[in-house]
Amino acid sequence: MNPPEDYINNNSLEVEKWESNPEINKMQFSSNPIGENSNLDKVREILFGNQIRDVEKRFTRLEEYLVKELGNMRDETRKRLDALEIYIKQEVDSLTDRLKNEQAERDVQVKGVAEESKSMITSLEKKITQFDQQSTNSQRELHEQILNQSKSLQDDIQQKSQEILALLQREAQELRRDKTDRSNLAAIFTELAIRLNAENKS
Repeated sequence: MNPPEDYINNNSLEVEKWESNPEINKMQFSSNPIGENSNLDKVREILFGNQIRDVEKRFTRLEEYLVKELGNMRDETRKRLDALEIYIKQEVDSLTDRLKNEQAERDVQVKGVAEESKSMITSLEKKITQFDQQSTNSQRELHEQILNQSKSLQDDIQQKSQEILALLQREAQELRRDKTDRSNLAAIFTELAIRLNAENKS
């Protein structure tokens, strides 16, 4: 049984004994106040002296027990708080390290993406420059080809024109020659007709 419960139960029993004892009641309610007080003190000393001292001892032990338990509880609480503080510190350090590692990884990834983007942009710019150069070269070659073909076509046209003119001149000369031959032939036929007419008349 706990000390406080022992104290309450023992005091309850003593009070019941004191109230049920007629001799004690007579001594308590005597006509002499001084005698009553003296007798009451004696009765109290007889009845409760040992109990009071026992109770005081018990209270002292209880106080020592409570002080000891409070000290143990304080020590245990301090240990748990220290352990909790160490655990929280470790968790915070772990989270901090994890965040640092993730930040470093993200920085590396961002740097890699930036370098890759820069490389892609440089490659694209090179391709655009090459395309522009190829387009310029192609336009220049096409222009040269058009000029060459135009010149060749002009030469062909000029040559064909000269050939046609020469052919026309030949044809014209032949026509003139044929026309001259026809005139001569007509004159011959005319002279022959005259002679035939003259012969027929004679």
